[in-house]
Amino acid sequence: MTNIQGIAASSGIAIAKAYQLVTPDLSFEKVKIENTEEEINRLNAALEISKQELEKIKAHTLEALGEEHAEIFSAHLLILGDPELINPMKDKITSENAKAETALDEVSNMFIDMFNNMDNEYMRERAADIKDVTKRVLAHLLGVTFPDPALIDEEVIVIANDLTPSDTAQLNRQFVKGFATDIGGRTSHSAIMARSLEIPAIVGTKEITSIVKQNDLIIIDGLEGNVIINPTEDELATYRGKQASFAEQQAEWAKLKDEPTFSKDGEQVELVANIGTPEDVAGVINNGGEGVGLYRTEFLYMGKNELPTEDEQFEAYKSVLEQMGDKPVVVRTLDVGGDKELSYLDLPKEMNPFLGFRAIRYCLENEHVFRPQLRALLRASAYGNLKIMFPMIATLEEFRKAKAILLDEKENLLADGVKVSDEIEVGIMVEIPSTAVIAKQFAKEVDFFSIGTNDLIQYTMAADRMNEQVSYLYQPYHPAILNLVNNVIEAAHSEGKWAGMCGEMAGDPIAIPLLLGLGLDEFSMSATSILPARTQIRDLSKHDLASYKDTILSMGTAEEVVAFVKEKTEQK
Repeated sequence: MTNIQGIAASSGIAIAKAYQLVTPDLSFEKVKIENTEEEINRLNAALEISKQELEKIKAHTLEALGEEHAEIFSAHLLILGDPELINPMKDKITSENAKAETALDEVSNMFIDMFNNMDNEYMRERAADIKDVTKRVLAHLLGVTFPDPALIDEEVIVIANDLTPSDTAQLNRQFVKGFATDIGGRTSHSAIMARSLEIPAIVGTKEITSIVKQNDLIIIDGLEGNVIINPTEDELATYRGKQASFAEQQAEWAKLKDEPTFSKDGEQVELVANIGTPEDVAGVINNGGEGVGLYRTEFLYMGKNELPTEDEQFEAYKSVLEQMGDKPVVVRTLDVGGDKELSYLDLPKEMNPFLGFRAIRYCLENEHVFRPQLRALLRASAYGNLKIMFPMIATLEEFRKAKAILLDEKENLLADGVKVSDEIEVGIMVEIPSTAVIAKQFAKEVDFFSIGTNDLIQYTMAADRMNEQVSYLYQPYHPAILNLVNNVIEAAHSEGKWAGMCGEMAGDPIAIPLLLGLGLDEFSMSATSILPARTQIRDLSKHDLASYKDTILSMGTAEEVVAFVKEKTEQK
């Protein structure tokens, strides 16, 4: 038995076999061979196994994500059967007595380099496809396992260095019971996706991939942040008991599913959810969400070879709005850049992409991308209670320009006889310190604020939230952060507007009393955090917490703030 400590990123207890989602070592020696016929047979066998796998992945993707996503794998299958790629490999084996691995590597690299150097973006995308496909074939030639999250068909716990958004999008929650990663924190994309999938997760273990072997029995304790490898029978019994207790706790929380959110002294706030796809809405409803506080639209753009059409976007937004009925749905316009890259957009390579050409900055310079999204949102507004939020706003000029484009598209649609709601609120995500500092000026022009603490904290503290070396500086309870949050809330209220929070801090049990006392109106969090948060708020007096505001805002360290909150709310 081995016990590894990490960061509890998603609550719950999971027990299952390990599935290593780790890119295998694909290195090999370039040596000459004697039996060329045998080598060609090896290549054919590897190509055939790869085809069978891709057919399975295509079928799974078709069922889970639809025809358009499945077409990616149709392209991969065409590559595997392309004689212009495969025949030169066989020629190299016979004419140069090359190993199949060498022939595959040299021929594929020739095509990859050729396509990468073309001006045509479509052809550059083909280079990426060839690289993906030939990596799979090479793994089979070398006899190593090529990981495929979409092909998991038994209960497992995924072990990885990290999980990309596209990795997590392929995870089937029926079989993937939890995951553990080497890197990451509570605000990393893998952690956020785990909470959306409602599976336990531990991140930031530093060493899990080097210790766990394929098929080891694993326990994920998403309550305490522990990973237990090959537990004893006694430990298994203990954690099965913990599983049962957690299920009982969830049943208690579920009793509040259809209740509004009131504090102990009768003050009402709104608990809403962060989502990434229309499929996530079921989790919002099942967990008693009073709306959607953040719809991350970039997931519509990921895992594709081209931009989603206006109609595709319209259908997605309409689906979310219809499912939520008259409950509010805050949709964030496209937020790419930073750690969210889209190959087909050809975003510039930057020294510091988090501070670069991303989100609203990209959209304002690329109206051919921005306008179709705004039109799709405006068309969908007739089907529910839509609110539109612009991300990464640093200046009033940016907000004014974005809103002007929105209003221009609204006029165009109305002129064409398309129905558009007259009740759309237009707000901004506050994630840049300069915006929080002059929130009073913004409050005169926006309809609402939603504070994005994931980025606001890293920008304020000058600490990359993905960098393990400076993770100690990622401090949600730091007085500097709390003063900025307070500034935004007070500015909103001074103009009769509402202020919400869509960063992970909104669902944090330590932060909730702080935010309630500061007067936050809307708390947007992972759907699974809603019922625990509602339970917690029912035991808190907003009036009492507000009386501590000046004391808390004048403190010097995060540790002092945490100690004070725990003392006043009797948290252990």
